Amino acid sequence: MQIDSIDQLQEALHSKNYVADRGLATAAYLALKLQRPLFLEGEPGVGKTEIAKVIADLLGTELIRLQCYEGLDVNQAVYEWNYTRQMLHIRLLESRGERASE
Repeated sequence: MQIDSIDQLQEALHSKNYVADRGLATAAYLALKLQRPLFLEGEPGVGKTEIAKVIADLLGTELIRLQCYEGLDVNQAVYEWNYTRQMLHIRLLESRGERASE
């Protein structure tokens, strides 16, 4: 689905049972049009993850969720997000007597 206006985005969100006020719809629309991330902050249960799920569904794309917390840096966010898989790969290489590349 192509989103061409803030009103269209609000209507599309509403069709998926997500009610967004004008400010949130505007921020989400601009993030989509500018192809920039949208950072949402708030108490648990206010709908931060849900709007991401709904927009991903509207766009027919996969949602990649990053749980942010104090102390999270770019290296952890970008390179360690699948830590378990990375460790399994390293252990497999070690069991073969190979060395993991940097």
